[in-house]
Amino acid sequence: MATDNLTCSSIGDFTLSGIPNLEGFEFFLGFPLIIMYMVATIGNTSIFYIITMSQELHEPMYIFLSMLSVVDLLLATTVMPQMLGIFWFNSRKISFPVCLTQMFFFHFLSALESAILVTMAVDRYVAICHPLQYSSILTQRAITKTSLVLMVKGATAMLPLPFIIQRFPLWKSNLLTHSYCVHQELMKLACADIKVNVIYGLFVALYVMGVDSLFISISYLLIIRTVIFLVDEVSLKAISTCSAHICAVLIYYIPYIGLAVVHRYPSDTFSNIHVLFGNAYLLLSPVINPLIYGIRTKRIRYRLGQFLGHGQTIAALLNHDCRGIIRKILR
Repeated sequence: MATDNLTCSSIGDFTLSGIPNLEGFEFFLGFPLIIMYMVATIGNTSIFYIITMSQELHEPMYIFLSMLSVVDLLLATTVMPQMLGIFWFNSRKISFPVCLTQMFFFHFLSALESAILVTMAVDRYVAICHPLQYSSILTQRAITKTSLVLMVKGATAMLPLPFIIQRFPLWKSNLLTHSYCVHQELMKLACADIKVNVIYGLFVALYVMGVDSLFISISYLLIIRTVIFLVDEVSLKAISTCSAHICAVLIYYIPYIGLAVVHRYPSDTFSNIHVLFGNAYLLLSPVINPLIYGIRTKRIRYRLGQFLGHGQTIAALLNHDCRGIIRKILR
């Protein structure tokens, strides 16, 4: 493993640390990691497939959910195979261009997920507070325009990040404490004034995550104000439709806020907590979101049950045919 350099020098690659102080257990940590990756892949793919193939689920709420599943799947694929390579094959080197590319997609997909959570909050606000105008406000055209705006917003906000990192000619070290490349850590390794990176990083955090969290909070404050005046049964039903989204928001924002806070201080201050928050921020959403929506969303659960039921029926028929063929051969 690379060690910290005492002098500044140019570098061609970085060394990923995995999980500091747990190097002896990394091989065994690979097993839960691959299970989590399989859960994220199968879960998000299943939700996307069910929503795409079921015509009655082509509603704004489920369209946004399918978008969230795609982003979660891409986010998991961007980093988890790299982490598995560290744990099982000791593949710790990552070239400078690949590191910058991974950093961009990690931040871009994170911003995109945050924006989708905002649209889902607005969707719940319109459905509960303005139910009669729901279909006229959230039309297919409005959803398409919203999706394009979200992608452009995330891309334009994160596109400068690789360039303001690439401008640094010399580096203090090539050793990264995370299992992937993240802007907050890369800029601290540069042998130069990082004031531009700090200011732009703060701007991105406020512009993307800050504005998004503000809109989510406002949406739920308006929902709560409306629900208070509803009948108990109706209010409980309204709140239950938001429960899955609230869980997704908490799972996304709590690790992100923790990661943003600890990165404002030297790594020695919080030991390896910044690595813990970084991995939680990355792993929780892609794994838990499909489980939450698969359990809490009745129509998704029903369609998933139908899908699994058909699979069991086909497996039973194949099994029955195989037994018949074996009997004929034995005769």
